Amino acid sequence: MFGRLFDMLNDPAPDPMEGEDRELALGALLVRLARSDENYTEEEKIRIDRVLAQRNGLSGFEATEMRKRAEEVEAGAPDTVRFTRALKDKVAYEDRTGVIEALWDVALADGVRDAHEDALIRLAAKLLGVNDVDSAVARQRVEARRT
Repeated sequence: MFGRLFDMLNDPAPDPMEGEDRELALGALLVRLARSDENYTEEEKIRIDRVLAQRNGLSGFEATEMRKRAEEVEAGAPDTVRFTRALKDKVAYEDRTGVIEALWDVALADGVRDAHEDALIRLAAKLLGVNDVDSAVARQRVEARRT
């Protein structure tokens, strides 16, 4: 499965990404964000598990297993620019705004807005073609759920 996903991420003319491949790619992007400040905490892992469980109707165990597979994908994925651009070509705009919301959910898991995480979200939003307003609204939705 990982080989197919890596091939899709590196394909110059990819087919749309669906189902588990899309969610695994999202999980890998969430892991990349959480690792971006070089402090990949248990709190962030739990938040990633929660995001994956909610988006996919998974049990806690299934979400943890998906996150572990996503960690492997992230470790072998191309650089963030190519990785995120590949997602843009394979995921509908509405789903891409959901990706940004999920990124904010993980970035704010520890209650701190880290500059590395902010920078990666800004880059991801730009590369995913999500405008600043939609990204800000996604962040506000996450913040509202936390209060």
